[in-house]
Amino acid sequence: MAPGRVTLLDVARRAGVSRTTASFVLTGRRDMRISLDAEERVLHAARELSYRPNLMARGLRTRLTHTIGLVSDTIATEAYAGEIIRGSVATALNHKRLLFIGETEGDPEVERRVVEDMLDRGVDGFLYAAMFTRDARPPAPLRGHPYVLLNCLTKDRRRTAVVPDEIEAGRVAARTLLDAGHREHIYVVGETSPDVFASRERMAGVEQALSERRVSLAGVIPCMWWPESAHHAVRDFVGSGQHRTGLICLNDRIAFGAYQAIHEAGLRIPADIAVVSFDDSDLASWLRPQLTSIAIPHFELGRRAVELLLAGEHRAGVHRIPMPLRERGSVAPPAT
Repeated sequence: MAPGRVTLLDVARRAGVSRTTASFVLTGRRDMRISLDAEERVLHAARELSYRPNLMARGLRTRLTHTIGLVSDTIATEAYAGEIIRGSVATALNHKRLLFIGETEGDPEVERRVVEDMLDRGVDGFLYAAMFTRDARPPAPLRGHPYVLLNCLTKDRRRTAVVPDEIEAGRVAARTLLDAGHREHIYVVGETSPDVFASRERMAGVEQALSERRVSLAGVIPCMWWPESAHHAVRDFVGSGQHRTGLICLNDRIAFGAYQAIHEAGLRIPADIAVVSFDDSDLASWLRPQLTSIAIPHFELGRRAVELLLAGEHRAGVHRIPMPLRERGSVAPPAT
């Protein structure tokens, strides 16, 4: 015990009641008959002495420490997804829980040690999180303990998981161009590998929305999810003379490279080519015109994961969080 710490016995003595009575009052128990006067004296004494409960001692009695462990690959050190941490921390504090954060860079051995160390410190439950949405294999020490997958999921989809609704985001991206009047000349820009979760689901949503309007995707402009690769790919595509009115870029970095290629070709956004993208990173508002992009709801992912963890395993399954559209100046009707 830290020197000078106010104890429950100190509160009881100041209030003139037994230690048991003081404990019942301060823990909110009502299964013991305590007079209103005694209850008020205990509460007044606790305020006067600035009493704080010894959570370690309480944890030994109840086997609950009211703590959550967040184990991630690189979320904590990457500013892009930091809102996941903020959403998790804020929600944990709102429920009077403390959040411990452990980062592993995806190393399985480090993951195992981090989880075991947290268990040794009495952590009640876990969030197992990933920087990018993907299939995951949680470390073995988590088995038998409550945990929720955050921005990742298991292949069987049975474990409680919280992920962005990428399929609906793909639908929204396509509808944004369709509602502006684009039809026959819509292209997707980016690598469309079925092994990449975001790519697979975004493409599925785009194709579904186009099919609902009886429109076919004009084609895919393949490139890596990075500005330089996108710049080269879109530059070559624009130079080929193929007709195009709208681009769906699979992330904002791709859109950044596409913007450069379009401007270099002497074309205007959105008058000549409309552009819609995903992620709503800082790039989206820095570009000119500002980029219409569909945001990853990082804060909401963290908030929902904590709530599901505290709710228990009866909420098992994949929980998809809506991705909001941020409409800006990069989309307009096609030129006549």
